Amino acid sequence: MITLYSYPGLFGVADNNGYGLKVFAFLKLTGLPFRQEHIVDASAAPRGQLPYIVDGGDTVGDSDVIISHLTRRYGLTIDAGLTPAQRDIGHLVTRMLDDLYWVMSYSRWKDERFWPAFRDALRHEHPDLTDEQLRTARDFNAQRYYYQGIGRYAPDEAYARGIADLRVLAHLVPASGFLFGENPTSFDAAIYGFLANIHFYDIETPLKAFVAGHADLVRHCTTLHGLIGRDGEIASPA
Repeated sequence: MITLYSYPGLFGVADNNGYGLKVFAFLKLTGLPFRQEHIVDASAAPRGQLPYIVDGGDTVGDSDVIISHLTRRYGLTIDAGLTPAQRDIGHLVTRMLDDLYWVMSYSRWKDERFWPAFRDALRHEHPDLTDEQLRTARDFNAQRYYYQGIGRYAPDEAYARGIADLRVLAHLVPASGFLFGENPTSFDAAIYGFLANIHFYDIETPLKAFVAGHADLVRHCTTLHGLIGRDGEIASPA
């Protein structure tokens, strides 16, 4: 059976990181049986990053690589009906979500207005997390933000960047159905991974306020959440 290694859940979602939740959603939507193990130490992961999966003798990291691996190995058809143009749009959305990730992470670990509430929420839901682990994670993220660039932004500038990404999503996500029609694709799983970690996030950041003000984003997120849920022990076959 496939094992998904990803960060702990928070606020009712199966992973408090957009990339891990993206893979979780993909597995659920495709009906592949899997186990989910929540970890915080990524030192054993490919490239030292979560999520990753162990699938038989293969260990695969990076959410996009994981999805490609699973699609090939199991002959998954979730994206089979997409046109080349739709795949191109999906690729662009995926890259935009990569940009949004940094702003989301900044709002949790960097912004002093929201860090205490995030820290306390993690401690409440995962009491086994130690002060040292949280301090190490925060220091590590501060270094990443600086070298990536978002750490050199003032908070309002950082959120303006993330809201610009969300505004594009608000234009693309339809009032009914999913990104490319009546059935969800891997790109909907990717969008859910990030929107759910904003919409269900119980801390009032500027990103959350923007999503709350856009009914199509909320509908897309909650519809997929209803299909996916939080239980990651076994996904029922489709």
